[in-house]
Amino acid sequence: MSKKYPDEEVYNKLVRDRIPEIIERDGKVSETRILSKEELIPLLGEKLDEEVRELLEVLGTDREETIKEMSDVLEVLRSLAEEQSMEMSEIEEVMEERAEKRGRFKQGIFLEKTRKNE
Repeated sequence: MSKKYPDEEVYNKLVRDRIPEIIERDGKVSETRILSKEELIPLLGEKLDEEVRELLEVLGTDREETIKEMSDVLEVLRSLAEEQSMEMSEIEEVMEERAEKRGRFKQGIFLEKTRKNE
């Protein structure tokens, strides 16, 4: 795909709902389209990967940036849940059940290996 204008930036990516409005407020023109559900779910998966990578880059360095990136990850997860007719409360309930049965990650246990008990 070639650029029509010298200052054109091609993104071809899923963005938050208000991004076109923000772009136009900045005096630019955006070209967008609404994705089908079949297109949206895989792109939400890609967006989740992108947001997790951004979180990992700031993790442990800057508290405010870490919180922002964690909120981005949660926003994508919420969108994925909604697209599959799931409620976040349902996911949180399962998370609590799993934590009760298997524990959390609070203690920082690192499993090195196992072997048969003789």
